[in-house]
Amino acid sequence: MNLTKKTFIIAEIGNNHEGNFNIAKKLIFRAKQCGADAVKFQTFIPEYFVPKSNKKRYEQLKNFKLTFRQFKKLADYSKKIGIIFFSTPFDIKSAEFLNKIQQIFKISSGDNNFLPLINTVAKFNKTIFLSTGLANIKQIAKVKKIILNLWKKKVRNSKKLAILHCVSSYPVVESEANLLAIKTLKSKFSDCIIGYSDHTIGILSPIVAVALGAKIIEKHFTLDKSFSNFRDHQISANPKEMKEMIDKIRKVELMLGSGKKELQISEKKNIKFMRRSIVARIDIPKGKKIELSDINWVRLSGGLAPGNEKKIIKKTSLRNIKLGTKIRLHQIK
Repeated sequence: MNLTKKTFIIAEIGNNHEGNFNIAKKLIFRAKQCGADAVKFQTFIPEYFVPKSNKKRYEQLKNFKLTFRQFKKLADYSKKIGIIFFSTPFDIKSAEFLNKIQQIFKISSGDNNFLPLINTVAKFNKTIFLSTGLANIKQIAKVKKIILNLWKKKVRNSKKLAILHCVSSYPVVESEANLLAIKTLKSKFSDCIIGYSDHTIGILSPIVAVALGAKIIEKHFTLDKSFSNFRDHQISANPKEMKEMIDKIRKVELMLGSGKKELQISEKKNIKFMRRSIVARIDIPKGKKIELSDINWVRLSGGLAPGNEKKIIKKTSLRNIKLGTKIRLHQIK
C-alpha cells in the first residue's frame, strides 16, 4: 500500500450494517464493485464505549455490535475479493483483537485525545490514520509527537502516519467543511500523509479535497440512505454515489498532473501554429535601413521570435525582403 501515489479511497461502513453480518458482507462486496480501495468498520465493546446509564445509545450499540469472530470472517472475505479491510477500535481490548487481522488503524476524532488507546495502537507499529475533528493544530501536533516517539527506531517512515482533516458534525454544513484546512495540514505536517474524512451530504466535498491535496478519502457508505432512521445512513453515499465519487476522483487525479510547469505532449504540435515570428510589414528593398515601422509580428513559427527586435532595427537589408516573410539575420547587417 503506497499512500503517496493514487488517492486511497475508503468506504466507511461503520455501523451501517446495524449488526447484520450478511449486510456487512454485502456492503464489502458493493464497495469493491464501486472501486474503493478499502472498507472500514467500527469495533467496540458497548460497556467500554458508553455508560449503561445512556440506555438508548447503549442498547443501540448492543444491537449493532458484531463479534470478534464475525470481524475475522469479514476480514477474510475482504482479502478473498481483493479489498483492504480495517476497523476503528473504540476500546483497548478491541484494538488488541484487531491487531491480529489488520495492518491499518484509525483513531477516531472522538478519541484523538484518548491517550491510553493511542499508546496501545502506536505500539503495534502499524500504519495509523489520525482523524482530527474536535482538535486544533497544537493538539494534533501533540498526538503526532506521542505516536512518533513510541515508534522511534521501529517505524522509520513518518509517512505511515496519516492525518485526516475532519469536522465532527453530522452532517457537516457546506459553510463549515473548511476544506482549506487540508492545505494547512499539508504545510504544518509535511512529513505525514494528509487526507480527509467526510461528513457532508453528497460527494462534492471529497472530490474538492483531492484537488486540494488529500491523498486519503474516507466516505461513509450505505446500501440505502433510507435503510433506517440511524443517522449515519443519511450522511453516507449509496453505491451509485460512491462509484460516481470514485470515478470523478480518478479523473481529478489525471487532471492534476505532475505539478511541474512544463510543455505537455499535446502542446508541442501547436507551437508552429501559435508562436509568432518577426516578418516584414512592407516590401523591404535591398539597402534599406530597417525601422520598427517596417516589421510585424505574426503567428508564423520558425523565424526570429518577439524580443529580438534589437537584432533587426537600424540594420541594413542585404536583399529584397517581401511583405509577410520572415526576416532572417543573414539577410541583414
